[in-house]
Amino acid sequence: MSGLQASLAERINAALPQTQCKRCAYDDCAAYARAIAQGQADINQCPPGGAEGVARLAAITGKPAKPLNPIHGEEGPRTVAVIDEAWCIGCTQCLPVCPTDAIVGASKVMHVVMQEHCTGCALCLPTCPVDCIQMVSVSGTATGWSAWSSPQANAAKQRYEQHVLRLEKTKAQSPAHRRAGVDPAGLSANPSSPEQTRKAAIEAALERARQKHKSLP
Repeated sequence: MSGLQASLAERINAALPQTQCKRCAYDDCAAYARAIAQGQADINQCPPGGAEGVARLAAITGKPAKPLNPIHGEEGPRTVAVIDEAWCIGCTQCLPVCPTDAIVGASKVMHVVMQEHCTGCALCLPTCPVDCIQMVSVSGTATGWSAWSSPQANAAKQRYEQHVLRLEKTKAQSPAHRRAGVDPAGLSANPSSPEQTRKAAIEAALERARQKHKSLP
């Protein structure tokens, strides 16, 4: 990426809502911004930004504004994740995928969402083995940037950057990455072992949940 493209990408990224929801088909808002700057993505792929978001990107890039691409979703109200405490099994699967670390919890302990930090990305939904998370609207009829603000976007961006740094630090300190058997891609020589451990932990948590609900009147 040239210096001019990098500068443009920074301006585009600053105009995005920073929900880090991946609905644009990129890993995060910064990656989408770089793709736009390099001519690899269009300016109408961000449903959380809505029509106003497209207009902002059009002004920055000089491209004509256009409707959101329905492939990536529709503009809608702001939502936040809510966890049903009666069904949460404390499996921790939702913790690492939350881009702003808005979910608080520990293994075998009920998790809670700090709604003021939730961006409504919904990335936690497919990770929950008991479907105890739902997205709830908190903005009424307001959608897109009318339901979100620049201060919220800036705060989400800062928390996401901290989240990425934390994951990188945790990965670097993990035994699998210090072991001599780690391959150049940073994968353990025995990748099935962590997966088996994860599945066993989830199955144990599910069994605890089943026993808990059997005991309810």
